[in-house]
Amino acid sequence: MNLIADEPITETVEKPRVQTAARTCSLLIAVANAGTKGITAKRLSEVLGIPRQVVYHLIHTLLSIGMVRKATAGSYVLGLAAAPIAHSFRQQLSSRDFLLDYAIEAARVTGETAYVGGWLDGEIVVFASRRGSAAITASVVPEGKIGDGHARSTGKLLLAMSTQAEVDAYLQRHPIRSLTPNTINSRTELDQELTTIREQLVSFDREEYSVGLSCLAVPLGAVPTQFVLSISAPTERILERSEWYVATLRDIASRPTDAT
Repeated sequence: MNLIADEPITETVEKPRVQTAARTCSLLIAVANAGTKGITAKRLSEVLGIPRQVVYHLIHTLLSIGMVRKATAGSYVLGLAAAPIAHSFRQQLSSRDFLLDYAIEAARVTGETAYVGGWLDGEIVVFASRRGSAAITASVVPEGKIGDGHARSTGKLLLAMSTQAEVDAYLQRHPIRSLTPNTINSRTELDQELTTIREQLVSFDREEYSVGLSCLAVPLGAVPTQFVLSISAPTERILERSEWYVATLRDIASRPTDAT
C-alpha cells in the first residue's frame, strides 16, 4: 500500500547541483519509506530510476557509516547513525514555524481557512492553521490531535500515503463511524477511496465531517510524505473553484518555505 512500492521518484525541473548528494538523499528517503521490511537494491534502482551499480556504490558508503543496515532477504533499512536525524527533526518540528508559513500562504491566496496536518506518534495532527479572509469562512480547528481521519481530507490523504499496517493500526484506534449522511461508513468503501486518492494525489471531504463544509488536501513535500496542506470552505465554493484550489495548493506546497 505504500506509494514507494508503486510510484517512481521524479526529478524536479531544476536538476540538483550535486547529483551524488541528491541521489544519496533520495535513496535514504526511499529506505525510510520502505517500512520495517526494508527495500532491496533492485527495487531501489527501479524506484529511483538510477543504475543498480550506482545504487550498490551508494549503499556500500551508507553501510560503512551506519546510515543504513542490511536486513533480511537482501533488503536494507535505516541504521543507528540515522537516529539523530529523526530525533533532531522531531525537536525542531516543535517550533512548527516553517509549517505555519504554508498555512499562512494558502489562506492568503485562496481566502479560505488553511491547515498543515501530518503524522505524529501514529496520530493525525494539525500542526499549523490560519483562518481565511473571505466573508464566510470555516472556523479554525485547534492545533493538536484530530480523530476521524476517514472523514477528513487531511486524514484520507495521509492514510492513502501510508502502509497497510499503518492504516490498520490507525483504524483500530479510530473506528469508522458516520458523522454526516455523506461519511464513508465501511472499510471497503474507504479502501476504494484511498486507492483513488493514491492515484490522483488529492483528497476531498465532501461534507463527510460537517454538513455545509467541504475540504481538500494535497501532499506537502515529495510523495510519500508525512505532511499535507489543506483548506476548508463552504461546499458551494469548493465545488465552484475546486480545480483552481487544487492547482493553487499544489503550487504553494511545491515551494521551499523561504519562498512562501
